[in-house]
Amino acid sequence: MAASSDVPAQAQEGTARAINPLGQYLKDCRTRLDAQALGYSTQRRRTAGLRREEVALRAHISPTWYTWLEQGRGGAPSAEVLHRIATALMLTEVEREHLFLLGLGRAPEVTYRGAADATPRLQRILDALGFCPALVKTPTWQVVAWNRAASLVLRDYGSLAPRDRNILRLMFLEPAVREAQADWAAAARFVVAAFRADLARAGAMEEAKPLITELTQRSPEFAAMWRDNSVRSYGEGTKQLRHAVVGPLQFEYSSLTIDGRPDLAMVVFHPLTAQDRDKIHQLMASAPGSSEAAVAEAAAAAAAAT
Repeated sequence: MAASSDVPAQAQEGTARAINPLGQYLKDCRTRLDAQALGYSTQRRRTAGLRREEVALRAHISPTWYTWLEQGRGGAPSAEVLHRIATALMLTEVEREHLFLLGLGRAPEVTYRGAADATPRLQRILDALGFCPALVKTPTWQVVAWNRAASLVLRDYGSLAPRDRNILRLMFLEPAVREAQADWAAAARFVVAAFRADLARAGAMEEAKPLITELTQRSPEFAAMWRDNSVRSYGEGTKQLRHAVVGPLQFEYSSLTIDGRPDLAMVVFHPLTAQDRDKIHQLMASAPGSSEAAVAEAAAAAAAAT
């Protein structure tokens, strides 16, 4: 009989979640907090977590308004109120985004926070891609990690100062990179449009202003393309290169978002044909530091000694 008496309560809770998902989410987040760890007394506390008035106090909003919000009354909250509540409830970035989607039907406005280096785990993923050149870039198109194939096929990023590991700066200011493009004008125009879209999506336009100013002053071609105001998605596609050692190369590329790292994106270039793969194999095998090159050097040394 006790089990059957619980059914109406469960049904009522399910109805509340369906009718007022924002209020139920706020309640769930509130009850998960440790009141004692946050400095509140646990005496005479009948429910887990924080009380409504305690959340309101932490968020600097009216307890009555917060109560109405949990109850589905009082209309839609403002973005500022949701930010305060998210901070009061100590929400993670993904939880904050979910709160905004429930409360306003959209994600919070993007605020660019700068980018840290790629983690060792991310570097290991790049290295595991073998013959596929791959790199990790920021919204301002700074290259912060790459694999060996990328350094041999695209650019030896390790030989550059960190400031110079920027795809836009290389595309417009480095003759060797320009020469390697099968159709430089088309590639450059696409890069500028995708760069603009990435900056806007990440809220990083202010961060990129020094780079944009420098390129505008040093490259009339960049200045003209930037004035076009075109936007493109990097997404996926094909790319053709003219490599100085192995000649023409064709790739399929994909730009991948990294979960939990909105400041970073991974770009992977997959050889389009078996011939392209063989050329990269040849390049990697003959490059200094490779095991194949070391064996060849040892054999040559032995032959010279006899």
